[in-house]
Amino acid sequence: MLLQFTCIAQSHLWMPRNGSLHGLALDQLMRWNLIAICVCFLLAHVWLILAMLRSRRMGEAPDLGPGKNIASTEGLQPRDSPRYLRWTLLAALCLMYLWMAVTAQRLWASSRYAGPSPEAMQVEVVGEQFQWYFRYPGADAAFGSARSDLANAAEGNPLGLNPADSRSHDDIVSSVLVLPAGREVDLRLRSLDVIHGFFIPGMRLKENAVPGLVLHIHFTPTTPGTYPILCSQVCGLGHSRMQAVLSVVSPTEFDAWLASHSHARSEQPAQ
Repeated sequence: MLLQFTCIAQSHLWMPRNGSLHGLALDQLMRWNLIAICVCFLLAHVWLILAMLRSRRMGEAPDLGPGKNIASTEGLQPRDSPRYLRWTLLAALCLMYLWMAVTAQRLWASSRYAGPSPEAMQVEVVGEQFQWYFRYPGADAAFGSARSDLANAAEGNPLGLNPADSRSHDDIVSSVLVLPAGREVDLRLRSLDVIHGFFIPGMRLKENAVPGLVLHIHFTPTTPGTYPILCSQVCGLGHSRMQAVLSVVSPTEFDAWLASHSHARSEQPAQ
């Protein structure tokens, strides 16, 4: 049973294949957690069964024979398990949990407390019932301002980009998140209405988009491919439909995609 559980923990049956740089350490931590929990589960049940058998054996009245009583045979009764064994198991359990807590905290700090590198690519993620939008800065490497009263998806301005701000003229808005493999990305998340949960299982990435706040999360995609993007917060009746796609491509393909969208953006008439 332990061997089967270990094989399952080491396989990709319980989670999709990892496509990010930090996902390797996270998967390893999760794998060790599952193995440790399985070992503790088995040991606890073995200990429980042995205790039941031992109490049952000691509860049976022995045949002392004539002229003998229980008091005269107290020195022959089996003694409790050595105390050092109990304390050793307790210490080992405490050390295991301490190691798991420290490892998890260091992994969390590396992705949440440490900021991205200055060379990280900037992408804005905007959640709105029931759609994800992704905005890329143009050649000026700056996001233009946006106003909620200007947001109109039917007119091609779902995020309300301000036409009076020259920095928004070259911003690219897409319904698909396209990223180059091997380059760190800094995502800035915000929401236009309610709390949404930005979740990419294949990238081991999850962060909330909260109205009125701009939250950041950074990661490095490493494996080209297509990954589903979900909403992990119940945001309304259409929550199950709030899905998007992350497409990780080579740097050359990404540059071509960005150039084509920049050209299409420049041909749009000014509003």
